[in-house]
Amino acid sequence: MNQALTLPEPAKARGRVAPAQLAHIVFKTPRFKAMVNWWCTVLEAKPAMANDDLAFLTYDEEHHRVAIVNMPALLPRPGFMRGLDHVAFTYASLSDLLATWERLKELGIEPVWCTNHGPTTSLYYADPDGNKAELQIDNFDTPEDVLAWAANSDFASNPIGVDFDPADLNRRLEAGEPEASLKERPVIGPRGLASVPRSITGSVHKLLARLAGR
Repeated sequence: MNQALTLPEPAKARGRVAPAQLAHIVFKTPRFKAMVNWWCTVLEAKPAMANDDLAFLTYDEEHHRVAIVNMPALLPRPGFMRGLDHVAFTYASLSDLLATWERLKELGIEPVWCTNHGPTTSLYYADPDGNKAELQIDNFDTPEDVLAWAANSDFASNPIGVDFDPADLNRRLEAGEPEASLKERPVIGPRGLASVPRSITGSVHKLLARLAGR
């Protein structure tokens, strides 16, 4: 059994002023139209304001959640260089997540990695520039439940996750299996970074992780 975990004290409780919410993310790209179309499709977003240089996309009451900046002269960035790895979006239920998977699959947009991390069940997608979007659901009701699971599970030996087939998960859901049981992470033994798909880590990092025995 692992040592009990606790959440850090919130900034407000420490007498600090912190953001009220995460507002938006911005991408600069030489593939402006493709990027705008992809993010609108994946997130069911619409442009709130847009021209040939900028697009501000939203899927809720906020004026924009994702912005795309048209920069045709940008050069490609190799996957092994430093930078943002992915951004994540949480859905209300496993049913909503799998309905999104099914909708995107019919449009030819397939996930590059599907894994149950333990705290979340996650589908990773790559946009036209190779940026990754994680579409996820929370597997637990509260952050305290997540920490309790981490302290009393195989998370220390497998902090990566357990991969799954979304088609199989969808079949089980449609057959009436409860979401709670579908969100439980199986025990598969130790797992390190070397087992993460190349589409997520990149070829160089995957090779280095194997050499390091991770």
